[in-house]
Amino acid sequence: MEDQDLHEIRQSIRQLCDGYGEDYWLELDRNRGYPTEFVRELTTSGFLTVLIPETYGGAGMGVREAAVVMEEVCRSGAHAGACHAQMYVMGSVLRHGSEAQKQYYLPKIAAGELRLQSFGVTEPTTGTDTTSLKTVARREGDEYVINGQKVWISRIEHSDLMVLLARTTPKSEVGKKTEGLSAFLIDVAHAREHGLTIQPIDAMINHHACELFFDDLRIPADNLLGAEGQGFKVILDGMNAERILIAAECVGDGKYFVDKASRYACDRIVFDRPIGQNQGVQFPIARCYAEIEAASLMVEKAADMFDAGQACGAEANMAKMLASEASWRAGDVCMQTHGGFAFAKEYHIERKFRETRLYQIAPISTNLILSFIGEHVLKMPRSF
Repeated sequence: MEDQDLHEIRQSIRQLCDGYGEDYWLELDRNRGYPTEFVRELTTSGFLTVLIPETYGGAGMGVREAAVVMEEVCRSGAHAGACHAQMYVMGSVLRHGSEAQKQYYLPKIAAGELRLQSFGVTEPTTGTDTTSLKTVARREGDEYVINGQKVWISRIEHSDLMVLLARTTPKSEVGKKTEGLSAFLIDVAHAREHGLTIQPIDAMINHHACELFFDDLRIPADNLLGAEGQGFKVILDGMNAERILIAAECVGDGKYFVDKASRYACDRIVFDRPIGQNQGVQFPIARCYAEIEAASLMVEKAADMFDAGQACGAEANMAKMLASEASWRAGDVCMQTHGGFAFAKEYHIERKFRETRLYQIAPISTNLILSFIGEHVLKMPRSF
């Protein structure tokens, strides 16, 4: 049984989200808008900064609590992709930032003065082959000079800060391919005036994704996050947190679909009986419920391990895979239950259907998760 603190978080999030109904998100989806008011209230209420320690102005909670926040946001019908990065990027800063960096940035993020909403890793030619990325950062005195390109970088136009991963030592000159990468905190507004070009991508969902071009962008050497050449370790904390939180969002999406489908199945009368009385309608919904509950337990396990400082790469990956697949199946069943009405935007299902589909591809594809489990958990030969 869930403890009282988590129950209270759920109740508070539901009340907050009640002020932003599904029509609010539908209008944003139509106009490619950003939920400024929602993100502001989520921040000022303390829910978007739960991972920041109390000494820096945050709530001092863990990924377990953050996962509950994201789950309930998605279950309400909202699109958590507009704001979730501030939570998972935080892991990199909290665990690897210098004390000076944390003292400077974290109180401002906790107060809502700064947004840390962007994670600059993916590139057009390397995708999830992160160690082969081509963006480079060259040290020149007290600065780094950055050149390269990133793609599918979400919320950069609505963020003050970005964590960027770049090569500081060529791959050919390091003993392990994960070495020679470095992470940096980027001041987005300053960067846009000194060598960063941002180009929005017209995508299937309103995820505010962009392509980035770095042309001799100079940043202070003090913006290095962690040790030079050890950036892959820095972003791993962010990536594991990201996968856990995305999994929690998928659990929320799945519950949203099951809630909608079961209600509609009770209310919709065809041939003088509710369609939910038919096993062909009822059983698929019930199966989705079971799958989502199982995925939720995996999310809880991964979050608890992360908060305990334990290695949780396998658990974070499995949680993300199981939850993303369960939410997609629940979305499909919800669509089928509603029939033709599922395609009407006023029912909101098709928007959520599009949004939850992303998570079998990003932030890591299902096949890469399976290869990780096969190689690192089951000790089979590397598959690629």
